[in-house]
Amino acid sequence: MIQNKQSIWFLPIVLGCLVLGTAQASVFALPNQGNIVGSLHAVTTHQDDTLLDIGRFYDLGYNQVTHANPGVNPWLPGQARKVVIPAQYVLPPKPWVGIVVDIPARRIYYFPAHDHVVFTYPVGVFLPGWKESLTTTEIIAKYRMPAWNVPKNIHAWFKKKFHMNIPWYWPPGPENPMGELAMETGLSGIFIHGTYHPWGVGMRSSQGCFQMYPENIAQLFPMVPVGTPVRIIDRPNLVGIDNGQLYLQSYKPLDTYHKEGFSDLQRAVMRIKLFMTKHGVHEKINWGRVRRIVEEHNTVALPIGVHSPSYQTLSAALPAKPYAYAPYGPAANSAAVPPPLALAKPKNQEHLHVQVILKGQKD
Repeated sequence: MIQNKQSIWFLPIVLGCLVLGTAQASVFALPNQGNIVGSLHAVTTHQDDTLLDIGRFYDLGYNQVTHANPGVNPWLPGQARKVVIPAQYVLPPKPWVGIVVDIPARRIYYFPAHDHVVFTYPVGVFLPGWKESLTTTEIIAKYRMPAWNVPKNIHAWFKKKFHMNIPWYWPPGPENPMGELAMETGLSGIFIHGTYHPWGVGMRSSQGCFQMYPENIAQLFPMVPVGTPVRIIDRPNLVGIDNGQLYLQSYKPLDTYHKEGFSDLQRAVMRIKLFMTKHGVHEKINWGRVRRIVEEHNTVALPIGVHSPSYQTLSAALPAKPYAYAPYGPAANSAAVPPPLALAKPKNQEHLHVQVILKGQKD
């Protein structure tokens, strides 16, 4: 529950907040045909990198960057290790209006009303034992520097689960679990907000709210007016088409929504067949590859036609550029927006050029 009840409303601001680096921006032009945006690319690590740092820099959650790189130690990838950046997305089903949260993907999509673009960010979702309704609501209020009055059920949960008697009241600031910016939905007690534990983004880390990296909520917050529709969906298997080629992007389903009935593979096959029928697609499908994609849930959008390359072939062919930025460090482990990352300047890369990308305007 938010204590500060003064609502803040901002005119939409499409772009701003400069970030140094070569990172893929989190905003994409909507496709005129098909429903896929972004692209796969790769970087190579140096000794001090972690997958969490790299994922955060590229607006990926923990689930995406780790599942796309099986066998890579998240904390110690090692020197000169190739890391795939799965920054390609099958968009959620239409309508492409307002905010859409896909819970198994652990991503939020924002479709501004008057711009032919989509913003997408990773989010933390609810812990096992909690549940979010699959429904439509809207943003009813916005708060800057909120305080948090802890609901009784959350206070009791911490006491039972961790034997912790957490405070009933958290003042505003970078150590507040609500973060420094919060948008209230029409669902009781459910907010889209920052977090004082940014490394939980992409995990199941909340009691129902959707948690964002501080720098991501700082970009999204001023763009979203009160009244923006919010749709919460469960789509672990997203089917897309690009240049006539069919793709499948598979995330690990949550048992909360699939306790009985069809298997993961059966649901994926039904999604593919329904998509092909609706869009008049007649491509021959490699159903063995579909099975592997669903079993691995590697979060990467992959082609599934009989003549399309495998993930191993695609990832091996990706050119890799050195990831040249220092770790975020302890200062970024709070709800405050971290400063732009400095060049790490690993060996033989002292002359690496820096590209400036417009990534979101700080309010």
